[in-house]
Formats: sequence, structure tokens, C-alpha cells
Amino acid sequence: MNVVRHFRRSEMSFSPLRGPLAGEGPPQAGIARLIGPAESDTLGVGIGRFGEPIDWRVPYDEMMVVLEGRFRVILPDRIIEAEPGDVIWVPEGTAFTTEGEDAVICYALWPVDYHERRARG
Repeated sequence: MNVVRHFRRSEMSFSPLRGPLAGEGPPQAGIARLIGPAESDTLGVGIGRFGEPIDWRVPYDEMMVVLEGRFRVILPDRIIEAEPGDVIWVPEGTAFTTEGEDAVICYALWPVDYHERRARG
């Protein structure tokens, strides 16, 4: 879709993050998915809110920009402490834990159709 979009913060809808990426139980984060396969053939974009720790293994390349609060990416060999304006790059296949203190991030991921690519093998 070749249309310029404007996403107003006041109109964003956050869904609880659950399932195999976030674990089971009560949601520890919320995601507002802004750009997905319906809007782009290449890039996914959204806003995330994070608090309690969540374990991840990303099946895509991801870049995160901290917008508010403090955001941590805990890796086996180090901890990244990020604050507003900081950018974090996470390559495909990386296992890590996220946690935050009133953290709000903007994320971009590639490829947007990672579910379909994994299904095809």
C-alpha cells in the first residue's frame, strides 16, 4: 500500500502481549501494531509498553527506539540499559529478556511476513 499514514497516539489501541513469545499468564506488555503485512510488503512497525520481564527469541531483525521510561534488554553476556532517544538493534534469532519501568518503545521489524516465511521453511 503506497499511502502515507499518520498514527495519532490518542487513537492507538494496545493489545495485551500473550502467547509463545511472551509466555502464559497475565499480560506483561501491550502492543499497538501500526504497520503489518496489509500495509507493507517489507517492514512491520508498532509501539510497545513494557514492565515486568518477558523472555523473547525474535524470528526477525528488530530495531527499538525508547520513547519513554527506562527499557532493559538482558542478554546472556550483558544488560543494555536504555532511556528515551536510545536505539537498540536485535538481529534475527537472538534470545533475550526485556523489562522496563514505564517503558514505551517504537519497534520496526523485518521481514513483516516472518510468520509466512517460517511456515514455508
